Amino acid sequence: MGKSKTYSYDYDEYESGKNAETMVKDILADPEFTGLDELIIGSWGSAYEDDCQPIIDAIARNADRFSHITKLFVGDMDFEECEVSWIMQGDYSRIWKAMPQLKELTIKGSMELTLGEIEHENLESLTIICGGLGADVIKEIEKAKLPGLKKLLLYIGVEDYGFDGDAGTIKELLANSDFPNLTYLGIADSEIQDELAQVVLECKYIRQIEVLDLSCGTLTDKGGNLLLEKLPGLSNIRKLDVHHHYLSDEMMEKIENLSLEADVSEQEEAEEWDGKIWYNAMLTE
Repeated sequence: MGKSKTYSYDYDEYESGKNAETMVKDILADPEFTGLDELIIGSWGSAYEDDCQPIIDAIARNADRFSHITKLFVGDMDFEECEVSWIMQGDYSRIWKAMPQLKELTIKGSMELTLGEIEHENLESLTIICGGLGADVIKEIEKAKLPGLKKLLLYIGVEDYGFDGDAGTIKELLANSDFPNLTYLGIADSEIQDELAQVVLECKYIRQIEVLDLSCGTLTDKGGNLLLEKLPGLSNIRKLDVHHHYLSDEMMEKIENLSLEADVSEQEEAEEWDGKIWYNAMLTE
């Protein structure tokens, strides 16, 4: 099992001059770095004001020294360090060629995020955690050449924090993308989770995946009924994750009785305000 380490700066380090410009220099100076398999980059000290582009660029410039890193996570910070919707990301275009050995890429935050022309033979997992994923980034993933991709997990988020698409955007992503080895499909954290559940259940990947992740969103019994209708005929799906949902007790019980592993934890209650009923995705601001 590979070794993992997180590099991040706290407020005092940032005040003393540490930032995105110094992060990779400090990583390369760490004697433990050469023994790592997974590199996790947390706060670079001012993620709400300064993007992580210097980090991405420095990794690309020093590609030979990062050749042992097979798992990369950029932006692993909690809300006390920086709200997810405030994290300033960057342009990952150079990463694809600079890290041909990369197996897993996780990105947290979507402000200023660009993936560029994605072409990578060995990437097996792509996860984007955010409060709102732009349609331009979704389109980049749609066009990606990732023949080895096994896991795709996208937090769709909400309009107020960056999602400027609709169910049609996700339908096009799943119809036009080409991920022949996909076994884990996650379309999560949406305020239109019932609509997206229908899109996912009708997509071309539904008969090849083993894990279906519709978690962290506003799934109600409407979406639950779709799952009850479709899943019994999909023996390939071994696990269903819908944690953080708005399903009724009765619906939760029915889903738990399906012939698969189901996570129906974190049942939420809708809120009434100003005469309207509100359902909230888990991660937004």
